[in-house]
Amino acid sequence: MNRISDGERAAILRFVRACIAAEFSEAETPAVSDDALFRADGACFVTLHEADGTLRGCIGNLEAFEPLGENLRRNALNAAFSDPRFPPLEPEELEELRIEVSVLTPARPIPGPEDFEIGRDGIILRRGERGAVFLPQVAPEQGWDRETTLGYLARKAGLPPDAWRSPDVRLFTFQAEVFGEQRA
Repeated sequence: MNRISDGERAAILRFVRACIAAEFSEAETPAVSDDALFRADGACFVTLHEADGTLRGCIGNLEAFEPLGENLRRNALNAAFSDPRFPPLEPEELEELRIEVSVLTPARPIPGPEDFEIGRDGIILRRGERGAVFLPQVAPEQGWDRETTLGYLARKAGLPPDAWRSPDVRLFTFQAEVFGEQRA
């Protein structure tokens, strides 16, 4: 994965915040930067945290199908206003909100669970029509080991916790460059 510079990270975080803020005002949605990073196809997740670190929204895409700038805009707005787990963001929440962005590498199939490394890899589980994903930072943040992570991932997919051991389960990994706004 190409490293995203500190300046690009700051620009991405400003852009994501401006996209959300524009929904609360008469301001136009900000234009996507002409920077090559924003124009190249990319996939990302936008995660929103309350001031105390509690999750407030998280939406993203696993596969690149549009320029990263457009994917950032789409996922910023969806995380703020369309995450089915939370009510839409209110204007008074914006100031305290902390934004985190994960820019993903393409996912690749892995032969088995032993090829998934906690802290480095995001993990995708698919079985039939069911599937679930955890970003690379989820397991370390929760203090989970590999088996615990896979058990929660199976549950997230609506499967029994040990379903990840089934021969018809497909696992994929990806990496992400994760960065966010610093807490005050």
